[in-house]
Amino acid sequence: MNKSKLVVLLFVTFNMSAANAVDHSAHGGGSSGSSSPITCEKPHLSKFLPVKLALVAPNSEFSFRVTNISNPDQITATVKNIPVEIVADFKDPFYAVTAKLPDSLRNTVARINIKVSGKSSHCEAEDGWLVKISE
Repeated sequence: MNKSKLVVLLFVTFNMSAANAVDHSAHGGGSSGSSSPITCEKPHLSKFLPVKLALVAPNSEFSFRVTNISNPDQITATVKNIPVEIVADFKDPFYAVTAKLPDSLRNTVARINIKVSGKSSHCEAEDGWLVKISE
């Protein structure tokens, strides 16, 4: 009897999981007028330089890579909540992104925060790291 209950429970769980994996239209994942789900390839951030907790000079350059985006306008960067201008260079299949730390930040620790918007609101990425800024 316990074995049959376990089999039924596994069968129901598997079917519910499979149904949830296929139909996300109730959560805004499906396209209007279509029953096929939209796949989401989130942007990917990598190769952060300088490394986490590195000691750097004010106005130093930092860099990172972004994949799975079609336009560098999807990328925004802030340092200690101060927006910074980025330069993105396409190096198929990724964007090499550089920016500079604000000159006003001295003798502090600051978080470099990167946000990348995707093709839909479910396909966004955010990452960052801390650096120590000297005087």
